Amino acid sequence: MNRKRWTIVAAAVVVVLLGAWWWRSRSASATPKYRTAEVERGSIQSVVSATGTIRPMVQVEVGSQVSGTVERIFADYNSRVRAGQVILQLEQSSFRARVVQAEAAVARAQASVKDAERALARAQELFDRKYLSQAELDAALVALEVRKADLKEAIAQREVAQVDLEHTTIRAPIDGVVISRSIDLGQTVAASLQAPKLFVIANNLAEMQVETRIDEADIGQIRQDLPVTFTVDAFPDREFEGRVTQVRLEPIDDQNVVTYTTVIRTSNPDGRLRPGMTANVTVQIERRDGVLRVPNAALRFRPAPKEGGSGRKLAAGGSAGDASRRAPREGARGAGEAQAATDPGTRGGWQRGPGGLSDEQRAAWRARMKSASPDERVRLRDSMTTVMRPGSPGGGDSGTDTRGRDLVRRRAAGGGPRLNPMVEPGSGAGADAPTYRPGTVYVLRAGRPERVGLLTGITDGAFTEVRTDQIQSGDLVVVGMEASARASANLQPPPGMGGPTFRGPGGRR
Repeated sequence: MNRKRWTIVAAAVVVVLLGAWWWRSRSASATPKYRTAEVERGSIQSVVSATGTIRPMVQVEVGSQVSGTVERIFADYNSRVRAGQVILQLEQSSFRARVVQAEAAVARAQASVKDAERALARAQELFDRKYLSQAELDAALVALEVRKADLKEAIAQREVAQVDLEHTTIRAPIDGVVISRSIDLGQTVAASLQAPKLFVIANNLAEMQVETRIDEADIGQIRQDLPVTFTVDAFPDREFEGRVTQVRLEPIDDQNVVTYTTVIRTSNPDGRLRPGMTANVTVQIERRDGVLRVPNAALRFRPAPKEGGSGRKLAAGGSAGDASRRAPREGARGAGEAQAATDPGTRGGWQRGPGGLSDEQRAAWRARMKSASPDERVRLRDSMTTVMRPGSPGGGDSGTDTRGRDLVRRRAAGGGPRLNPMVEPGSGAGADAPTYRPGTVYVLRAGRPERVGLLTGITDGAFTEVRTDQIQSGDLVVVGMEASARASANLQPPPGMGGPTFRGPGGRR
């Protein structure tokens, strides 16, 4: 009997232990697991990337003003030429004949002028003796003037024929290198409304330029003298350097995509860069060293609803009915907060007195909101509500960081060059002053995420510069959550991907 009792007690103890183990494992699986990254100090570089084409600084297309047959070619690809050097000769026989004809016409016109001068002299003598009338004398004078005009025309035609003869000899207009030749020996050159292209000469291949198109969304950050690095496919392991020399105002609309041409100058002493190469350009907009930076995923992370507000109460034991009854009240309270955000003087909005905005600042705020455009009004209101919200930098209840509050006061008073971007205090309000925007990260402390408001600066796509006194280098910020095994087991693939398929009434799988 005692042995049976001990067996029952042992079985009960085993059941209790198994139940406790099961309950603890269930609680552990229900506890969220966070993926974190360490806050660190380092360099942040903001860049704009684009593609462009390498071209010579000065490039001249050499053509022909007259038509003819190519008789001799004195320059070929990669030939170095000097200004005035003969590079091509057209056949000249027809042009020489035209010059001879023009010279004969000039001689005939000169003879006509001499004959008219003699006729005028005889008419003047007869007029003095009263043998000719005034009308006849005037006719002789007019005939002389016509003959002189014919002589000038003949001389002009001779000069035109001489110029055409000279144009049969094509000369280099600049010092440089022939990078293109589009004519061969014996080919006929037909010059009509547009001069045919015979050669392309680049002035100096030691100095090149990259013409790239920057999207309209990024062109506002591009300015002269910005440093540029680029690579070409021919030398993928080498990085070339240059500087922005020109940002053209001409918009280029290609399938509703607006871009602007930006010219970048670079040196090419070794001649590796060649005209026409495609360059992968990176324009360095701004660089800051030794700044506090966090991964961009940390700025996008938001905890699950059960971690705060009504979600926590529901997880703590509240029913779904309680949550539904609280929803209308919370919606009304949210509407009140939205209304308060539009006016600093409403109840529940931003603080008054030493911790918030004064009466004069609120009046200035209202005046600025009235004069702003709809888009500017939305950006200005979002910026103000984000910074003044309790718990954010400069918020009404934090009391730990007054920088955000100072920024809000400057915004309300009209300080700073922009609306949404916030100028760092003490840096000036110029166009090149660093700008910061409000943001939020969650720092893992005691196993739970804690919300921290901060100001964000430039980003390189992976990390973002932050300014705050509430986190330090080495802190862990939350970048995501790991799905539990229970939640993973409850996930079902969609229909067509291995999940259940709905066949309709009476249907079977």
